[in-house]
Amino acid sequence: MKPIWIVDDDQSIRFVLEKALMRENLPTRSFTNPREVLQALNNLSPEDSPQVLVSDIRMPGGSGLDLLSQVKERMPGLPVIIMTAYSDLDSAVSAFQGGAFEYLPKPFDLTKAIELIRRALEESQREAVGAVDVDSTPEMLGQAPAMQDVFRAIGRLSQSNVTVMITGESGSGKELVARALHKHSQRAAGPFVAINTAAIPKDLLESELFGHERGAFTGAQTMRRGRFEQADGGTLFLDEIGDMKFDLQTRLLRVLSDGSFYRVGGHSAIKTNVRVIAATHQNLEQRVAEGSFREDLFHRLNVIRLRLPPLRERHEDIPVLTRHFLQQSAQQLGVEAKRISDAAIAMLQDFAFPGNVRQLENICHWLTVMAPAQAIEPKDLPPEVLNPAAVHVSVPKAFNASVQESPASAEALSAGVTAPLVHGSTGISMPKPLVLNMPGEDWQSGLEAQAMALLVDGRTDVWDALTKRFEATLIQTALAHTRGRRIDAANKLGIGRNTITRKIQELGLE
Repeated sequence: MKPIWIVDDDQSIRFVLEKALMRENLPTRSFTNPREVLQALNNLSPEDSPQVLVSDIRMPGGSGLDLLSQVKERMPGLPVIIMTAYSDLDSAVSAFQGGAFEYLPKPFDLTKAIELIRRALEESQREAVGAVDVDSTPEMLGQAPAMQDVFRAIGRLSQSNVTVMITGESGSGKELVARALHKHSQRAAGPFVAINTAAIPKDLLESELFGHERGAFTGAQTMRRGRFEQADGGTLFLDEIGDMKFDLQTRLLRVLSDGSFYRVGGHSAIKTNVRVIAATHQNLEQRVAEGSFREDLFHRLNVIRLRLPPLRERHEDIPVLTRHFLQQSAQQLGVEAKRISDAAIAMLQDFAFPGNVRQLENICHWLTVMAPAQAIEPKDLPPEVLNPAAVHVSVPKAFNASVQESPASAEALSAGVTAPLVHGSTGISMPKPLVLNMPGEDWQSGLEAQAMALLVDGRTDVWDALTKRFEATLIQTALAHTRGRRIDAANKLGIGRNTITRKIQELGLE
């Protein structure tokens, strides 16, 4: 077995750790300063290379943090544990920024120190996750039979211009399927234009889709091309089509029938060559039966239907998706990708994921920021996974559920959990906020941790960034509670109608 390297100028510390590790049948090699370590690395044989490096911070002849930086350049996968008798915030932050596996303040409990070294050993022995180029990663991942059916359907449709209807719960990845259909079609060289029809107010949606002429309405100071014109020669993705207002459905049907339309306020027909892909979480057959969706439009859109399975029906995909999102999140944040244990993966596979793949992606982002070590264990998972019974989550039973609740519901907030809302039919496009809380802490502690993460990242807009998230979370939660009724939401929050309208616009929640 490869040795554990101990670096400390204090002979008693070296002696205690050597004896404790010897009792665990773990070989060691000790150094008194960083200079000796670097010399040893220069003359290293493969069998003598360290499995774990345990180093003090302040030593004669060099700093443990400088040593951490140089070791990570040579051996980026080596777990490094930083020890110090000076337990200050700057040291802890610097250690983690430098890629340390863990930070061990002195005096330490020997049993806990050995347990930590054991964890680092497991990390070292676990197969390293290679760096992944996000651009070269497949646009969709999945080994489950239901996902393989989707992949086969995309392949069969690659040479066709037929209209496709994608059904699936919110957060299951419908836009990814639409983008894949476009990318592998004969229209791949053309534009891909997406619009969420539920996220745009009725009065603006017509102009968004078809454009407008100058002077068509108050504020229309210039001519504007709509999404149908922008997507000419390519693909137009109409998300949440089931929420479209009835009168606009008539105009959409006309475009699909003859390929022409009029801008708002226009008098000349405009021809367009667009492939339409629609998506919905609604049960459109039921909407047709209720009279809220045109039957002829339904048949026009429902030429080919692809059902995207929810994540709870494809648990075998959770490990590969989790590792992909951890890599992606680490690359976005500019940090080393964290690894996740099999036990933690098993807990994720037992979770219902009401927010589907989008919720898993957010959890991985949370873990990248908040998990204390490079190896993610079950205890590091967020509260909604560790104790789902304490967080009210309504798992949708059908596509026509009006709002899918997640840990950002009122019940969850009362339990001290902040998490992303899952878009239903409230007419609000939900951003992807970070989950602020850490297990067992109140929301103020979570806020403090998030503020620290942003400060460490060098951000200079922390006040504005967190204030906007706070306001957005309050407004989203109130709108979910009132099913999208803004006046009721404003009354519940104790603010004016004009204030909530202005805030929705400022925060990009339209």
